[in-house]
Amino acid sequence: MDEKELEKWRQAGKITAKVREYAKTLIISGASLLEITEKIEKKIYDLGAEPAFPVTIGLNQIAAHYAADFNDETILKDEVVKVDIGAQIDGYIGDTAFTIDLSGNYKDLLEAAEEALKAAIKVAKPGATLGEIGKAIQHEIEKRGFSPIHNLSGHGIKRHNAHTSPSVPNYDTGSEETLKPGTIVAIEPFATNGKGAIKESSHPTIFAQIDDKPVRSMIARQVFKEIKKFNNLPFSYRWLNFSEGQIKLGIRQLLLSGNLRSHPPLPEVNNGIVSQFEHTLYIGEKGTEVLTH
Repeated sequence: MDEKELEKWRQAGKITAKVREYAKTLIISGASLLEITEKIEKKIYDLGAEPAFPVTIGLNQIAAHYAADFNDETILKDEVVKVDIGAQIDGYIGDTAFTIDLSGNYKDLLEAAEEALKAAIKVAKPGATLGEIGKAIQHEIEKRGFSPIHNLSGHGIKRHNAHTSPSVPNYDTGSEETLKPGTIVAIEPFATNGKGAIKESSHPTIFAQIDDKPVRSMIARQVFKEIKKFNNLPFSYRWLNFSEGQIKLGIRQLLLSGNLRSHPPLPEVNNGIVSQFEHTLYIGEKGTEVLTH
């Protein structure tokens, strides 16, 4: 990776971090989930970037992939609130997440995920194995009496691709695969007082293009044309400039044709409360740089 490219990653990470700190001020009891989402996404644009994926806000047992839909009426009360934010500049992506406990009852659960992230960053040097990173995360979470979520992981990031290899585990898999210099990775521990696993639910509001097959429906073709501007990055219903009915009809047909995949909300299997923290890292020749500090 040359210095010019690395600087783009740094810019994206810096903006993502600024947006994260702004987002923290919005998570209060009585706030509208949809309004928070729109304010965070607007802040990304105001700072000179674009969303890399829809802002996701998972409450309590929802670990990931809940994005506010049209006319979402959710009002925050006393939930454990996870906010996952991505910003991109010309396809270079920063990815970060935090948790706020509005109930005041889950301080230790939040600490488990946050300290696990810190421990993982200390281990994540060039040549470190993925198993070692997972072991550090697992240790910090389990020593506080909680479970890491085994079937969610951190991930590599490439230009125009928010989720790629390597998969960075949240427990000790024993993997001997190493972090290679020049790699961008997002490390995101999830801690829970549940079983330690998630499942897919229904009613997805996040989608991504995976193919470019022809479709017969005129509205599906029109919707697809607009979707292609996202360059295969995830998007939300709310980002498309058609009526709600046209959008949902078009997306349904594009899913059936195999052009899109959906990303439904991911609840913990035993409805355990979930916490999450995340940073994006650059694994350099001489060490690791946290891009979203």
